[in-house]
Amino acid sequence: MLTVVVRGGGDLASGVALRLHRAGLRVVITELPAPLVVRRLVSFAQAVFEGEWTVEGVTARRIPEYHAIQQVFDKGEIPVLVDPECEVLGELKLIGRKVLPLVLVDARMTKRPPETDIGAADLVIGLGPGFIAGENCHVVIETNRGHYMGRTIWAGLAQPDTGEPEGFGDLYRQRVLRSPAEGVFTPVRQICDHVTQGDLIAEVDGFQLTAPFEGILRGLLYPGLNVSLGQKIGDLDPRNDPRLCTLVSDKSLAIGGGVLEAIFSRRELRNFMWS
Repeated sequence: MLTVVVRGGGDLASGVALRLHRAGLRVVITELPAPLVVRRLVSFAQAVFEGEWTVEGVTARRIPEYHAIQQVFDKGEIPVLVDPECEVLGELKLIGRKVLPLVLVDARMTKRPPETDIGAADLVIGLGPGFIAGENCHVVIETNRGHYMGRTIWAGLAQPDTGEPEGFGDLYRQRVLRSPAEGVFTPVRQICDHVTQGDLIAEVDGFQLTAPFEGILRGLLYPGLNVSLGQKIGDLDPRNDPRLCTLVSDKSLAIGGGVLEAIFSRRELRNFMWS
């Protein structure tokens, strides 16, 4: 069976992994030792902290080493491996490259060129800015909201990073909550909490972060992480619907659809999909 390695376990990467898993593909997620994930309730990266994590009925499980991957596959779950350098690619190639091809999806959204190259796997898929199809990956998936979101780009690159948060009308610039200082992140509220303007949300090294408007906390960093000044540490949603905190976003699902299209469009990979 075809194996897809998804580099990153944040909310966007998790939407991709969810779609691939539901389509019947084997998915492995690699992450950092302390993922800086804000939308934790819908991020498989949370398994790094908790040991296991379930998003929309699909469970991801942290494993100590790549040898445990098959055991997790046998349970119908997604293995999560702390592997910053994505060394599991080399291990999987040694095990099965002569029989089964590998797909790499770089979903870290670093917005800069990756450390790996186009030869890292049989099909290398890059999400968003920083990737150039035909140079450092085979195909780029557009991640910018709009008419082109989720489309496959087989030559060239995605739209440039706007540097601005997306959505929610006039409040979109304020919805991303950023650290007021450098230090240890200490949340006062929890994801799904309703807050009004001025409510205390978190503290960083004694500096307070308050709500810029009324809404639902859709995301917050994991408690106790070290953060830098201006770093994204939360997400405030003015739609006041706590159900959205536990659902993968429309953007993540659209991009996951683009990744599926890219994989299925390669004729040489289709015979390995579920065999």
